[in-house]
Amino acid sequence: MDLYFINKPNLDRLAKSLSKTYKVFAPVKSDNSRFYKKVGDDGLGDSVIGEIRAVEPIKSFYSPARTKIAEYFSKEDPDEKERPAAIIGAKSCDLVSFKIMDYVYSQEPFRDPFYVSKKEEGLIISSDCTCYGETCFCVAIGIMPYPVEGFDINLSEMEGGYVAESGSLKGEKIIKEYFKLFQGAESHIEKRDSNRKKLKEELLEHVKKSKIPAKDSIQPAFKSKFDSPLWEEVSKTCVECGACNMICPACHCFILMDQKKGDGFERLRMWDSCLLMSFARVAGGANPRKLLAQRFRNRFDKKFNFFPDTIGRFGCTGCGRCLEACPGKIDIREVLSKLDAN
Repeated sequence: MDLYFINKPNLDRLAKSLSKTYKVFAPVKSDNSRFYKKVGDDGLGDSVIGEIRAVEPIKSFYSPARTKIAEYFSKEDPDEKERPAAIIGAKSCDLVSFKIMDYVYSQEPFRDPFYVSKKEEGLIISSDCTCYGETCFCVAIGIMPYPVEGFDINLSEMEGGYVAESGSLKGEKIIKEYFKLFQGAESHIEKRDSNRKKLKEELLEHVKKSKIPAKDSIQPAFKSKFDSPLWEEVSKTCVECGACNMICPACHCFILMDQKKGDGFERLRMWDSCLLMSFARVAGGANPRKLLAQRFRNRFDKKFNFFPDTIGRFGCTGCGRCLEACPGKIDIREVLSKLDAN
């Protein structure tokens, strides 16, 4: 796709213009973490476009933790349709999660209209990582710290601005519509590529400390340890809170529930967690995964065995969010390294 350059004041102007059509979100920094914040009339303000991924997984914009999917026996008017979301600053580890989410929610005959419409109507202006966090390990599973797919426009931070790459017809249309804000990028491409190479090499050195198995050996290692006592050992500190599932950009399981609202009822779709004992329980109380170790193993089975067999890629993006969220201090990198141990 074509490359352009946009300086920081013009990116701010672009964000303000997009806010007339979209609900625009960009990361801001607080206590060394990044959180998405709605862009207001003041533009991007203190937004952090580069650095690393935000705390919230990008799935929260397309398949929120709580979604009303139906309302019945109600006299109230239907909810007004919201403007689509435009996300600025999404990172590669989030974008690759769309491969999982699309497989789950976009395929017939179980195509989810809520997810699909949000994806089709929304806009993603992603950005390269300019540093890495202690918990990041994307390169260990073959994901680059810069987006290569899944974006409409990608931004690579330079001094004074960004190299902008169009990644879709929608992105190209945006650039053409606001062409006065962009200029040629020829003089910046070499520096962009150099920055990417440098960060990738630094991140590769960082993940070596975790002793994660080579990407192609992770699935065979999991299969060989399926019936190992390892799962009881590594799940000892799990408190079954489900935080790892909720914060993961690729976890997608949900539960339906009805609740009273006014004169009627509404049906909600809410995120669920395979670590919870109730997750696999069926009518009559039977449960094929009563033991915590079984549920813990199931999470790894789905990510490192089922999805490689089904769509040819892991159900993990190496973002490291689960490490930060886990009160039991369970490190997915350590579990993967133990899979490869004799």
